Amino acid sequence: MRRLTLWLLSTVAALVLLFSYRTSTMGPGGGSSATAGGSAQGYWSATDDSGGSGSSGSGSSSGSPSGGSSANGTATGSVAQTRWGPVQVRITVSGGKITDVVAVRVPDGNRRDQEINDYAVPVLRQEALAAQSAEIDTVSGATVTSDGYRESLQAAIDAAHLK
Repeated sequence: MRRLTLWLLSTVAALVLLFSYRTSTMGPGGGSSATAGGSAQGYWSATDDSGGSGSSGSGSSSGSPSGGSSANGTATGSVAQTRWGPVQVRITVSGGKITDVVAVRVPDGNRRDQEINDYAVPVLRQEALAAQSAEIDTVSGATVTSDGYRESLQAAIDAAHLK
């Protein structure tokens, strides 16, 4: 009877430990949506022709381009909280066109995240520069990062008042 009880308790304990183990690919979140909330506001930092710069906080209109056609400066998108980690991009605008896109933050919690983003981020950057908008394709194998990238990119575009 003692052996049976001991065996049963050890089996239950082993099963509890087995099912509570979280692998590195499970990520920190449990939701399936790409974003878990957050603000869609970005930050704009305008530069004038003389090289000076001015910046404005989120939601403020000072320092923002008036028409979007001759805007120069940088805009940082909001942080998109994805199930694998935060994604944030910054765009550089010259003459009302996006001239550069930099991924400020991407998920990097483990080696697999780094492998995925080392491949996906340059592809997303090229797509954004070609499209001049956030209407870019998802990179296969990096769906969550692509969704977060698009969200932050759109916030940066909105902050720069581009069309």
